[in-house]
Amino acid sequence: MKNEWVDTLAGSVRVKARGKGIERLINTCVRQGIVVWNVKKHSADTATFFIKLSDVKRLRHVARQSECKLSFVGRTGLPFFWRRAWQNSGFWLGLLLFIAIVFLLSNIVWKIEIKGAAPETEHQIARELKRMGVERGALQFLLDDPETLQKKLTERVPDITWVGVEWKGTSLHFRVVEKEIPEPKKPIPPRHLVAKKEAVIADLFVEEGQPLVSVNDYVQKGQLLVSGIIGAEGRTKFVPASGKVFGETWYKSTVVLPLETTFRVLTGKFTERHYVGIGRLLIPVWGWKKPVFAHTIVETEKRPFRFWKWDLPLYYERITIREAEEVKRRYTWEEAFAEAKEIARRELRAKLPEEAAIRSEKVLHQAKENGKVRVELHYEVIENIAVPQPIVQGD
Repeated sequence: MKNEWVDTLAGSVRVKARGKGIERLINTCVRQGIVVWNVKKHSADTATFFIKLSDVKRLRHVARQSECKLSFVGRTGLPFFWRRAWQNSGFWLGLLLFIAIVFLLSNIVWKIEIKGAAPETEHQIARELKRMGVERGALQFLLDDPETLQKKLTERVPDITWVGVEWKGTSLHFRVVEKEIPEPKKPIPPRHLVAKKEAVIADLFVEEGQPLVSVNDYVQKGQLLVSGIIGAEGRTKFVPASGKVFGETWYKSTVVLPLETTFRVLTGKFTERHYVGIGRLLIPVWGWKKPVFAHTIVETEKRPFRFWKWDLPLYYERITIREAEEVKRRYTWEEAFAEAKEIARRELRAKLPEEAAIRSEKVLHQAKENGKVRVELHYEVIENIAVPQPIVQGD
């Protein structure tokens, strides 16, 4: 059976035979090993058929021994295509050059737009962008991704609270939100101060309102601490109660800490690999050397190539391979116990307001289980337990 794709690569020729003995000619070709296909007889002394390009010389030898005249009426296959392409090489070279120029121009930054910033802040942002290599004429796929640009600008420009970064074709757009001076406080409506949790009153400082509790009083969640209704009966007045009521509150924490842990830390050494990809196929462009790191952490960044305003299925991928070291940390019982207490204290601190203070710490339970330390702790904390509650009619 004829393999058509092989014939397309190798090339084939359509032959027209005229004369007597066409059948004998074809049979002789088959006996000589010349592959013949698509034989069509057009009249008693005319027929056409196909042969491989490589069999043309052998066919001419066979034709000299026959009474037929042969002519070639068609040529197909890769060799003929390349011959025609070479004859029109100027056109193809110009087309490829045009595509390459459009492709290059489509992946260059042509416009940088900054909106929402004052002139001074815009100048600072433009200066920082230039330091990061973000300027007109830069190649898009060599720049940081929008998330990284956003993070760097927020860290380096103190006058902005947020910046949005967006690619639109060959333009890079920045939407800036600057820090604003706080507006004057609005008048506070009449309110009470109530307890946000149960506690024992440790101290109180009332700026406005009528205190209803004293030091060492036990209060429950929701209990009225400072009333916003002041004055004698019949001459009462509604005010926004304000102040701080410090109470002794209680927290319980449980920490489980392994005596031996393994983790990885970066050494600072790294190597980069650059690829051009399509789908899952990656073609290496730069970074051939294989890293000799024993342990690594891999970071991948992808950036699509563009043609005019469209994203192509081609993309640029940069893989950063960072060296990491495995570090084993072993605790003694005393060290693990102390570290567990420190972890519990840090976790508690993260949940408490800044002005809160830990008064005391008590270990409820400590044990060693399956190579781990388990510690349960009880804390006494002094914190402001007063929260506002609007005054409604009828209070």
